[in-house]
Amino acid sequence: MGLSHTLAREKLFEPLRNKLGGMSTWRGYLLSCAYCASHWLAFLLVPLTGAYGIRVAPRWPVISPLLDWFLSSILVTVVAAVLRVGFYFIDEEARLARTRKQVTQTRAQDEDRALQ
Repeated sequence: MGLSHTLAREKLFEPLRNKLGGMSTWRGYLLSCAYCASHWLAFLLVPLTGAYGIRVAPRWPVISPLLDWFLSSILVTVVAAVLRVGFYFIDEEARLARTRKQVTQTRAQDEDRALQ
C-alpha cells in the first residue's frame, strides 16, 4: 500500500512498534497507526526531497519556510489518503468479483451434482 502502511502493519517493523509500546503508548501509537505514520513520514520526507507543493505568498524570514514545510506535508498526506481510498475501492471491487466468481462456480457445481 505505502510506506505508512508498511511501518504500521507489516511484520518487518513489528519489533520497532513493540519496542515503542504498540498502541498502548503515544509513541507506539504514532507508529502503529497508518494514518498517523503517514503524517510523520510526510513531515520527514518533504524537506528531504524538496517536494514543497505549497509556498506561502508573504515571505517572512522564519515563519514562511515553516509554513511551507507544514502545509506541503499536510498536502502530501491528504493526497496519499485520497489515493489510499481510491485503491481501497479498486481492491474491494476485485474482491467482490472474485467472490461472485466463486459463488457462480459453486452454484454450477451444485447444479451438476443435482443432475447426476
